[in-house]
Amino acid sequence: MQVSVEVLSGLERRITVGVPAEQVETEVDKRLQQLSRTQRLPGFRPGKLPMKVVQQRWGDAVRRDVWGDVMQRSFYEAVTKENLNPAGNPRIEPKTMEAGKDVEYVATFEVYPEFNVHGLDKIEVEKPKTEVTDADLDNMLETLRKQRASWTVVDRAAKDGDQVTIDFVGTVDGVAFEGGTANGVKVVLGSNQMIPGFEEGLVGASANNEVELNVTFPEDYGNADLAGKAAVFKVVVKSVSEQVLPALDDAFVAQFGISEGGVDALRTEVRKNMQRELNQVIKNKVKAQVMDGLLKQNEVQVPQALIDGEVERLRQQANRELGMATRKKELPELPASLFTEQAKRRVSLGLIVGEIIRANELKADGAKVRAAVEELASAYETPSEVVNWYYSNQRELAQMEAIVLEEQVVDFVLGKAQVTEKETKFDEVMNRRQ
Repeated sequence: MQVSVEVLSGLERRITVGVPAEQVETEVDKRLQQLSRTQRLPGFRPGKLPMKVVQQRWGDAVRRDVWGDVMQRSFYEAVTKENLNPAGNPRIEPKTMEAGKDVEYVATFEVYPEFNVHGLDKIEVEKPKTEVTDADLDNMLETLRKQRASWTVVDRAAKDGDQVTIDFVGTVDGVAFEGGTANGVKVVLGSNQMIPGFEEGLVGASANNEVELNVTFPEDYGNADLAGKAAVFKVVVKSVSEQVLPALDDAFVAQFGISEGGVDALRTEVRKNMQRELNQVIKNKVKAQVMDGLLKQNEVQVPQALIDGEVERLRQQANRELGMATRKKELPELPASLFTEQAKRRVSLGLIVGEIIRANELKADGAKVRAAVEELASAYETPSEVVNWYYSNQRELAQMEAIVLEEQVVDFVLGKAQVTEKETKFDEVMNRRQ
């Protein structure tokens, strides 16, 4: 086999491969001999088909198959011989494909970039230093009570936190618009459910009041026809209700599947869940800074074939999610440009992380994988069954190993990066409103 390599531009390579005719003819003869023993035709005994007949009937098809197989096999032999690492599928163009002659073809493809990861000591990471305080726990329990609150109609003016039931008609330049009219809508004042100024304008209103609200739709409003426009809403308040929180007692605790230990047991369980969520958020924030730092310090040349493949995966994922959200089976194809930047980032990070793993011979730590599986399983009623399921399902376990290995890469980078800790409140870390 003869191979010549040509560097085109960047990561693109072109190889010309020649395969001796005798290698092709030997394979063609072998397959035709096999057909003569296995195929049946009227007038001939089984296994006794003359080669001339076999050649006439199947010769062209067999030769085409052999050419395809020879090109595929010889391509991978050629790139191995030349120490090339293809990224994506090659574009193959036959040059000589004639019976009795050497097979020659040209394959064009991209290769993975060769680079060394550097600048780890220049990456800056700010790690939140946070704990779940008793006050944070009390706030969370209060949130749980509000989620299970009831509403009681009151005979007074509405205030922040109350729920009002309203009818309204909205107009822009005196003309009613689609979606601007509704009856029996329940709105909690201060929840920011409505556009700015709407809820604020209902504070102080009582049942049977008519209120005229002059508001402006936000510039980034979802409906482009209304974005940034002034509107007038004529609102009729039907009723005002105040929130009634359930007592923090055994009956309330039982709603969370806790049968023993009462409120103390609930506090313990909620604190544990808050700590687990906090740990994950901090881990994600630190990881995001590490990944941003890796990209900033390492500009990697990325094969377009890998970007295109990632764009397609992201597009299919978006279509699935959009389909589930809209419950439509057929959706217009989303343009690739929506996903190009995200795809390039993901591929670049994949290459950088992969090089860190390769250069430092990192492997998923079995004990850390086990700990990760057990932590995930602890959120279920029967953790042992979840753990056993992971360790009996190789595909799922491999995904967990990949997650742990990526975490080990983050830890490796943190060991060399400039890491500072910042005292931060729980709500601030969780991006919750104070």
